[in-house]
Amino acid sequence: MKNSSKIGLLLLIFISILSCKQPQARMPISRSSGTFMKESIERNKKLNAGEESKIDSIIKSNPKIQYIASKKGYWYHYEIKNERDTLRPKKGDIAEFDYEIKDFKGNVVYSEVELRPQTYKVDKQNIMMGLRDGIKLMRKNEKVTFLFPSHMAYGYHGDNKRIGTNQPLICTVTLNDFEPENKLKTEN
Repeated sequence: MKNSSKIGLLLLIFISILSCKQPQARMPISRSSGTFMKESIERNKKLNAGEESKIDSIIKSNPKIQYIASKKGYWYHYEIKNERDTLRPKKGDIAEFDYEIKDFKGNVVYSEVELRPQTYKVDKQNIMMGLRDGIKLMRKNEKVTFLFPSHMAYGYHGDNKRIGTNQPLICTVTLNDFEPENKLKTEN
């Protein structure tokens, strides 16, 4: 019986040693080669080049209109310019504006009447990325037409209504007024 207890003890020690061994990490079944990202980048480059070509043709078809390229990747021109005022909306201001949305063929997607009136808390509310930046370039009573590539408009998703996937847009915006956020709080 002495031998069997020694064998049992040795067996227990051997099993304990084996169970302390760290498990080996498994290799993933599939490995990503980065192909999807490379294809996505190429697809977006082609999309952007096509949209820039359309924007360029719109600009060239209207040589009398002076378009300005923004730092954010869209173009705009003033239909009504306010030279007297110097103030522009800044973060937190409440902007009141009207706008109309057209596709690049000039078809009205949303009319000004459908969309009015708009009240926007600058940089604190979610609106179209291009409008978010464009409104901050405007002064009171100015009317500006923006040419937004799809990534500055509604992007890949669209608006789930009339604006489709990757659709560049023409937006004509009239900034009627804007007030500092704190002025409106003190009046109430």
